[in-house]
Amino acid sequence: MNQEQAIEALKEHVKPDDVLYAQLEHVSKSGMTRFIKVRRIKDDYPYDLTYLASVALGWKLSKRYDAIEVGGCGMDMGFHLISNLSRVLYGDDYAIKHRWL
Repeated sequence: MNQEQAIEALKEHVKPDDVLYAQLEHVSKSGMTRFIKVRRIKDDYPYDLTYLASVALGWKLSKRYDAIEVGGCGMDMGFHLISNLSRVLYGDDYAIKHRWL
């Protein structure tokens, strides 16, 4: 799957003003890297959009944690992930809402 296909697939599942959830899987010993999954809850079922989000963003997907590798600290990295995804999908950092699981 390429980036364009991932973006189109995500646009089918995620619309502006929807809520995506960040789920923290692991933090590195140094605290500089987080491994985060992306979920959407619909009809009480948590859909995993991690793979599509990693391809759409061009960010590394960790095989060990099956989560997106997000480097950095000092800010809400879940928000950083979702806002970047929102920008890629809809050209607006705040088109998609963010929450933590």
